[in-house]
Amino acid sequence: MADARKRPCCICRRWFRPDPRIGSRQRACGRPECQVARRKKKQKAWRERNPDYFIARRIQDRSRQDRPPEPLRLPIPLSRLPWDIAQTQFGTEGADFIGILGTLLLRTAQSQFRAYVIEDSRLTDTLPSGSAQSQMRPIREWVAVEGKPNEVGVSPTRPPL
Repeated sequence: MADARKRPCCICRRWFRPDPRIGSRQRACGRPECQVARRKKKQKAWRERNPDYFIARRIQDRSRQDRPPEPLRLPIPLSRLPWDIAQTQFGTEGADFIGILGTLLLRTAQSQFRAYVIEDSRLTDTLPSGSAQSQMRPIREWVAVEGKPNEVGVSPTRPPL
């Protein structure tokens, strides 16, 4: 008989006995919720390892059709181009590749524009600058009477008291 020791489920962390047909390779218990979650995790990991599988497969499937397929539906600036001419010049696979490449470049450029949001030039989490009073120069720097430079308390417009 295969290894009948209990082990914790990688999803719900409850203890279970592995199916004897699977043995030590079984990581999740037999509960339907855990099996669905395990399948989603495995599919996500596979898609991350093979990111361009579905794009390449769709391009190949479209090119194998008996009659030329409709041009791809592309975002606004790219949809204005004559893709039927591109299909005759480059073939279906070539035109689809160029369309997908253009879409990818367009998305990348748009995401870069969104990264540069107009902000206030100063940092938001810094203390405010000093008060207006601390930015004023001392009186000695700007009050000077002829013959008596840097004398404090003397107004240049009124006679001394």
